[in-house]
Amino acid sequence: MKRFLLLGLMFSAILNLNAQDKENVLRNLENPDTLKQQALKNDGDSGSLVVIKKAIKVVDGDTIVEERVDTISSRVDVSVDESDMKWVTADGDTVKAEKGDTVVFRLGKKKMTIIDSKDKVIIEVPENKVEKKKDDNVFEYKEVKNFKGHWTGVEIGINGFMDKNGSMTQNGDLAWLDLKQGRSWNTNINFLQYNIGFGTDKAGLVTGMGLEFNDYHFSNPVSLKVENGITVADSSYIQAGYKVEKTKVTMSHLTIPLLFEFQLPMSERRSRRLYVSVGVIGGLRLGSHTKVVYDDGSRRKDKNRSDLNIATLRYGFTARLGYRDLKLFANYYPVQLFEKDKGPELYPFSVGLVLIDFN
Repeated sequence: MKRFLLLGLMFSAILNLNAQDKENVLRNLENPDTLKQQALKNDGDSGSLVVIKKAIKVVDGDTIVEERVDTISSRVDVSVDESDMKWVTADGDTVKAEKGDTVVFRLGKKKMTIIDSKDKVIIEVPENKVEKKKDDNVFEYKEVKNFKGHWTGVEIGINGFMDKNGSMTQNGDLAWLDLKQGRSWNTNINFLQYNIGFGTDKAGLVTGMGLEFNDYHFSNPVSLKVENGITVADSSYIQAGYKVEKTKVTMSHLTIPLLFEFQLPMSERRSRRLYVSVGVIGGLRLGSHTKVVYDDGSRRKDKNRSDLNIATLRYGFTARLGYRDLKLFANYYPVQLFEKDKGPELYPFSVGLVLIDFN
């Protein structure tokens, strides 16, 4: 009899030991993502309590439930919205649990989201947004639009000259420089833009970079050449008895603008604003050449690459106006086309349209 009793005690001890080992194993399998908010209990005057339950399921169907009680604050300072899974303090700040591993903090008008993953913690703080309270539980966020001007794009227009008296018609000593206005094209490719706002999306400064190409087609069968250091007319083709079909001078510049622009809203859409901008444009000459197409019994082309005493640096004034698809520009350069005392005194200008707007 004593033997049977001793065996029973030993068997009971082994079962208790196995149960304790199983419980330890199950506790090691706990997953923090199973945290769920259950309820808020009031413990007399001691304050408000939040009860957290953690449930772990294993293959054999056994379940261990661990209950932890954390004191949050005085019950007069904290309330719980069980349906929305958040704690609300008396001053309106909230702490909300989402998806087990995401916590959203809302402090007044500020919101911060903390996402806890296996190997890192991500903190998200919205920027450039204005919060608009719609009701107690719904918040809307509206993006704050920054100022964006109008510079980048492809422009096309016509070129011209002004003399020292501001006349666009070349007479007297400058008559040989008379232009075929309809074929004297100006093309601008503005490829880089930076915007500097004034605390509003309707006014600011615009700068950037672009390329300007100018073709000047002459009405007379003459070209340009440098003689004794001075740019003068080249009439050698006529003197040789050739039939001149076309003669022109072409130049290209790298341009850098500084514009002040303001925009007038005509509707709620940004694309339907009337904009006006004025400013200055600096230019660096990249290249220049003349081209003559003539017939001496067969059709020929002569191209002469030379600086022709064209000013290396220049600056000009620009004005721009646009609404929807209609965008205009006008440039005037008060710097002489040729270096001083090395060529005719001419001041270039151009006017035209914006064909493609990159904004």
